[in-house]
Formats: sequence, structure tokens, C-alpha cells
Amino acid sequence: MTITSCTVDLIEALTPTVNRILLTPQQPVSYASGQYLQLCLSDSDKRPFSIASMPGDKQIELHIGGAVADQYASQAIAHLMQQYQLKQPVKAEVGLGNAHFRADSTKPVILLAGGTGFSYIYSIAQSIAAAALDRPVFVYWGVREQNALYHASVMQQWAAQNAKYRFIPVVQHPDDNWHGRSGMVHQAVLDDFVSLEAYDIYVAGPFAMAGVVRDAFIEQGAHREQLFGDAFAYI
Repeated sequence: MTITSCTVDLIEALTPTVNRILLTPQQPVSYASGQYLQLCLSDSDKRPFSIASMPGDKQIELHIGGAVADQYASQAIAHLMQQYQLKQPVKAEVGLGNAHFRADSTKPVILLAGGTGFSYIYSIAQSIAAAALDRPVFVYWGVREQNALYHASVMQQWAAQNAKYRFIPVVQHPDDNWHGRSGMVHQAVLDDFVSLEAYDIYVAGPFAMAGVVRDAFIEQGAHREQLFGDAFAYI
């Protein structure tokens, strides 16, 4: 872990409730794909957010859902916005978490995210593509409404570039214009795989979702030691 100050270079809306943040560390930092940082609002108020960028990128990218009802995220956005307007740095602890991508494994990969947990699997997906790893990768992204799929076109392009990559968006409450998968995202995985025994599985989303996913996937053959998600350390 590295403690560093970062300039806030960009805050832009990806959806009405999700913001993309770009930070530039003022000293070199290292992290693995799938790790997170803690944004320090104060010495006693530190809030974790998955890193969406790849190791080696000059800027750190975050995707933060900032709905007014979600004070945890909206307060973090407000802090970032204030520092951005004042041209003051923010303090961050970078390179946390044990659910990072295991690049030395040869197993096929399932990446599953709910909502802005997408930032976690986005970092891993980019690293897999950049390293040209020769193994099947299935990306499942679950959202409530289809307008929350802010990077769907990026992921569709990613999948189109390699026959072993698949991107499966799943909308819980679709409207009549949606022609893709619907329902709960983890159920889509269960429907698609008779057994999960052979896979490395990476999961990001709310704690309640992570617990359901873990139990259901183990019942369908997944090995606990091949299930990765920082939420699993707390549930």
C-alpha cells in the first residue's frame, strides 16, 4: 500500500448517478488489477473504491455512484469536487485488497459485477486484454435499468476483438426496448454453466449480493479458493 496525495484531474458524469474520476498520484504508486484505494476524507474517514484503471496507467480511474440517497458515495463525490474546485490534492491509500487478478493461473475466468462493482472487473478485463492472455473470459455485468450500462459499448468492442471474450449484460428491470438478458446477474451465470468447478471467479458488488453469489456458486461446483472478492473477507 502507498499513501499519496493526488490531483483531481476530472469529474464527469457517466450516468445521472455515476461519476468517473481521474486522479494523478503525486508520487509513483503500484497496485494490481482488482485492488482498491481508500479515499481519505479525513484521518478518521477513509472510504474504499475499486480502481478501474490498469496498473501502470499514469492516472487512477474511479467510478463512483453518487445518488443523493447514497451518502457514503455522494459525500465522497462532494469532497472530490471541493478539492477539484480549490485545486487542492486529495489523500489516498492505494493498492489495497486481496481479490486482485491472478495472472499466473491458467483457468478460464468469470468476472461478475453488480452496479458500479463494474469498475473492479473493468480493471481486470483491461489487463487480460493488454496481456493477450489466451483463455476464455466471461464478463457478466448486472444493473437495475439498462441506462446504467455506461460502458456497454466499450465492453462490446472488447469482446469483438477476441473470440474467447464474452460480455453478458443483465438488466434486472428492463423496459420494452431491452433485448438482452434480464433478471439477477448471478442467476445468468448459473443458467450458463452446468458446473463452475473449472473457473477462477471474480465478484464485485454489494455485500448482500456477494453472499448470495458465493453460496450459489459453491453449490454449483465453484471452489472457495477460486472465488475472489474483497466482500468475502467481511461476510
